[in-house]
Amino acid sequence: MQTFLINSSIGISIGFSLLGILVAIILAFRIRSLDSGNERMRMIAGAIEEGAKAYLNRQLVTILGIAAVLFLLIGLFKNWWTASGFLLGSFCSYLAGLIGMRVAVQANVRTAQAATQSKDKALHVSFLGGSVTGLLVVGLALFSVGLFYALSLHYQGVTETSSSLVGLALGASLISVFARLGGGIYTKAADVGADLTGKIEQNLNEDDPRNPATIADNVGDNVGDCAGMAADVFETYVVSLIGAVLVAVVVLGGDPAATAYPFLVGMVTILGALSGIFYVSVSKAPPAKALLNGVMVNGVVSSALFLPLSYFLFPSNWLNIFACSVVGVLMTAAIFLITDYYTATTRKPVQIIAHASQTGHATNIIAGLATGMEATALPVLFIGAAVMLTYWLGGLYGVAIAVRCMLSMAGIVISLDAFGPITDNAGGIVEMSQLPKSVRQITDELDAVGNTMKAVTKGYAIGSAGLAALVLFGSYVEELKHFSSATIAQELQFKLQDPKVIIGLFIGGLLPYLFAARSMSAVGRAAGSVVQEVRRQIREIPGILKGVDRPQYGRCVDIVTKAALKEMIFPAILPLLAVLGIAIIPGLGPVVLGGALIGTIVTGLFVAISMTSGGAAWDNAKKWIEEGNFGGKGSEAHAAAVTGDTVGDPYKDTAGPAINPMIKVVNVLAILIIPIFAKYWHL
Repeated sequence: MQTFLINSSIGISIGFSLLGILVAIILAFRIRSLDSGNERMRMIAGAIEEGAKAYLNRQLVTILGIAAVLFLLIGLFKNWWTASGFLLGSFCSYLAGLIGMRVAVQANVRTAQAATQSKDKALHVSFLGGSVTGLLVVGLALFSVGLFYALSLHYQGVTETSSSLVGLALGASLISVFARLGGGIYTKAADVGADLTGKIEQNLNEDDPRNPATIADNVGDNVGDCAGMAADVFETYVVSLIGAVLVAVVVLGGDPAATAYPFLVGMVTILGALSGIFYVSVSKAPPAKALLNGVMVNGVVSSALFLPLSYFLFPSNWLNIFACSVVGVLMTAAIFLITDYYTATTRKPVQIIAHASQTGHATNIIAGLATGMEATALPVLFIGAAVMLTYWLGGLYGVAIAVRCMLSMAGIVISLDAFGPITDNAGGIVEMSQLPKSVRQITDELDAVGNTMKAVTKGYAIGSAGLAALVLFGSYVEELKHFSSATIAQELQFKLQDPKVIIGLFIGGLLPYLFAARSMSAVGRAAGSVVQEVRRQIREIPGILKGVDRPQYGRCVDIVTKAALKEMIFPAILPLLAVLGIAIIPGLGPVVLGGALIGTIVTGLFVAISMTSGGAAWDNAKKWIEEGNFGGKGSEAHAAAVTGDTVGDPYKDTAGPAINPMIKVVNVLAILIIPIFAKYWHL
């Protein structure tokens, strides 16, 4: 009966994952059938697509070598099932990013064309493009975990299968770091370089075709936001599912209902996403309201479905499990509302930054930094309250369920996130195609909404990552006990009086800062190269500014491609080196490693939220001034706001969001190496 329940839940989850993928494919064909505009629009969109495909192909070659080495090491030192899971997770994470990019470059030019007709039509086309990515990513994540679990369960026991799943989680997390980091370096190096030379030095508009970095900037939106976010949320979804299964097996002894529930939540994910997507598609509300209402519809549908699911699987404890599930949904709503407050152009924090821009560049930077720091307070307090409540209701499994149900909103969340770069690219195509200003006004309005949506979805990904990492830490402790002797297991504690724990906290707390520092430096160096190249072209080809000569767009694309691939490697492998170093160095070991996991979670959560919210607030402060406030474009306030935006760009799109998968790489790898180092640690 127990095996039947688990197998049935996996079969249902796989079936609904295929439904989500099928609907996504239908929507993709619908997008392709829409009008793609005139020949010039198609030519510009083709150049953006070509650059994005070239970058992802070269990124794949770079990653393959690292992935192959890790595959062999995991297979040799642990087992080949875990290594196979690592390979599957890596492949699907990369595929999720590739899908996100390919859909976006199909939708951007069609959104630009739709904007020539009406704002409502442009909204629906861009959101349709985002919906394809959202449904494909959650469908692919659920399918890959369900299929691997079913196959592994057939040949291994429940305990061995859950252990093998850790490899899949590591593969998804590691590739997500590369996608987020490499794409983030690419997009922000191009964006910062284009803004510094185009807007400040030459007083050109955003996406002016005379700016040699324009195509690279638009390519970056796709490889950074679309491919990076798709891989990011794919990885978070996978880790939340695997984390819940690990807790069910390790803490609850493989209870069949507890193992089945996380998979069946996948069914709710698909149904909830479809309901939210349908609502936005038919809504006539203003863009921001329609998108946020879509999230609300998804949340209500999901919560309603959790009730019978909890009652059926946990008849004696259904209320507590249902409450934990609803807490996960409410956490999504809380993070969305808080991040919207700190990043929307209509809200006070963004307008304070814009007001500070009137007195210069320095005051803009000060206001932006303060906003980002302040934006950490409420999300962290809500996360703390959620952990306390769900742990009281259901122990570590209750926390795991809250995270899992928080990720039941992933479909609509990715749809909102992909909406942002699609509208941004649409604006670039409109500008470069020299369409009427009224069309650009529509895309700019949608782009401002898209900036807020990108910020709230990053806040969502980071908040869920923090909760998921806490679940993984709990699994790490239980796995240590499982592989320890009875005496050591009984004595194993992480007390603050223990200097090893403090050392671990310091090392772990350092990692997000060092990771972010290297990421920011990479953007700065690459952006400097773009600035020099743009200045060279304008100096040596004077016909560019007159509109007579065509800029050499490919030179900037090549510069940021090479820089991103080179600069992403060390920060991406930093968490691997740190975990293995702590494990190997004599005198450190499992207690120090446990402290490091908590240190990484705590500082990583603060740094990531501060960077993503502060960066988005800087960006929208610039956009609010460009709407005509405080002198509008070309004013001193605008120049200061552009500076703030260029600082905020690598904050919100490179370092900040990449910390999210980095946290989980540290935690997942720590769990993975326990059986390998158990004898070395004398457990």
